[in-house]
Amino acid sequence: MSKKNKITSPFVYSTDPQAMATPDTEEVETLLPAEQPLRVILETKHRAGKTVTIVYGFVGAISEMELLGKALKNHCGTGGSVKDGELIIQGDHRQKVFQYLKQKGYQKARL
Repeated sequence: MSKKNKITSPFVYSTDPQAMATPDTEEVETLLPAEQPLRVILETKHRAGKTVTIVYGFVGAISEMELLGKALKNHCGTGGSVKDGELIIQGDHRQKVFQYLKQKGYQKARL
């Protein structure tokens, strides 16, 4: 049988009862805005020379982080994303982001 005609299946048989167990995902408790140790930085590395504003240090649920990211993108009028525990805002919007965070009660936010 040639490799072209070989049928591969994504299913794997296992006799281990733990093989099908789903991992427990702990829900991290979101800190209050006044207790969030956020940092706002500007970065251009690994982005083809494009500038992005990154907010990192958020402690809490991913859904809460996505809500904050959406609000920041709306406030700055630009695109962005939430990846690897960081809020990424396209462009140099450090001052806008910092002022927005202070206005919303994130007192530990730093530039």
